[in-house]
Amino acid sequence: MANAADFIATEQRLGAHNYKPLDVVLSRGEGVHVWDVDGKQYLDCLSAYSAVNQGHCHPKIFEAMVEQAKRITLTSRAFHNDQLAGFYEDIARLTGSHKVLPMNSGAEAVESAIKAVRKWGYEQKGVEENKAEIIVFSNNFHGRTIGVVGFSTDPVARGGFGPFAPGFRVVKFGDITAFEQAITPNTVAVLIEPIQGEAGVIIPPAGYLKRMRALCTEHNITLILDEIQSGLGRTGKMLAEEHEEIEADVTLVGKALSGGFYPVSAVLSNTEVLGVLQPGQHGSTFGGNPLACAIARAALDVLVSEGMIENSAEQGAYFKAGLENIRSNAVKEIRGRGLMLAVELQPEAGGAKKYCEALKERGILAKDTHEHSIRIAPPLVITRDQVDWALERFQDVLTNIH
Repeated sequence: MANAADFIATEQRLGAHNYKPLDVVLSRGEGVHVWDVDGKQYLDCLSAYSAVNQGHCHPKIFEAMVEQAKRITLTSRAFHNDQLAGFYEDIARLTGSHKVLPMNSGAEAVESAIKAVRKWGYEQKGVEENKAEIIVFSNNFHGRTIGVVGFSTDPVARGGFGPFAPGFRVVKFGDITAFEQAITPNTVAVLIEPIQGEAGVIIPPAGYLKRMRALCTEHNITLILDEIQSGLGRTGKMLAEEHEEIEADVTLVGKALSGGFYPVSAVLSNTEVLGVLQPGQHGSTFGGNPLACAIARAALDVLVSEGMIENSAEQGAYFKAGLENIRSNAVKEIRGRGLMLAVELQPEAGGAKKYCEALKERGILAKDTHEHSIRIAPPLVITRDQVDWALERFQDVLTNIH
């Protein structure tokens, strides 16, 4: 029987080296916990980058998946299926959306939105053909497709992959003056994460998104919020936009839309943006398939019916307060909303990776990002006792690792 070292060695030998995971090989998950191939239990504080908000292997989502898999899994969009309409109704009702475009991965949703807003700009706003501009932000993360990395500011993400598509203007995240100055008559959209996840859970200044919303309305610009990480309960609200009491024109969701069972994403529109797409202009063989729809409907249902969003707000505030109470010279700042949290370390602390490795040894799986930050995003089903258990280990690591 293969051990962890064997699995890792085979991955290294046969797989592309585009990830550098912690040295742990997981074989089972339930709720907030995962187990490695040696049977050791861990508290998952990453939730597959917020794809497992509902907890690992949620029984109701699993049941919905199995039942649908017995009936029909894929029809393509050449034919209708009996799950898509119900999915549209459910997600539209829960998010206040008027139009839905189902896709698979989060990056696909981003690319789809870019296509749609450009076309909207030409056909509805009257921008000259091939002159459309989209404003994006420093330290953004919207995926790793060729279109998306073209407007990334991360040299690792974009280096060596050019040439890139034109039409994007990068401004400093959190600087409303820089955003306003970047607007031109050709600006068709702004694409922004309401909280930057990959950058280290960076929350913009209070009022920033509200002012951006007003400027977009004033200049007839489509506001696209990428809620693929921040949405679906992660911040203690269904969508992170609710913290600023705004409404996007286009919202992107994915990850937790399936509770970790299947790749499902969606472009949600509150304007006529998606109305510009005509048959043959955009599509996906798997997008909106009956298996995906059945899984997503169950994932949305348990998120609401089991009080996970409220629990995220409650336990997130408690977790953040507990982290703030840890006295450590290594800690620069604690950030977060709901259960989307980060510990940023001082530069002289020696990088977040060694702290994540120390946490792993103590039974917690968390991930470093941007060298100095530890991301903390457990499933939204975490209990107060489990948060206390985690805080004890964070206290130990943050005060004793040098």
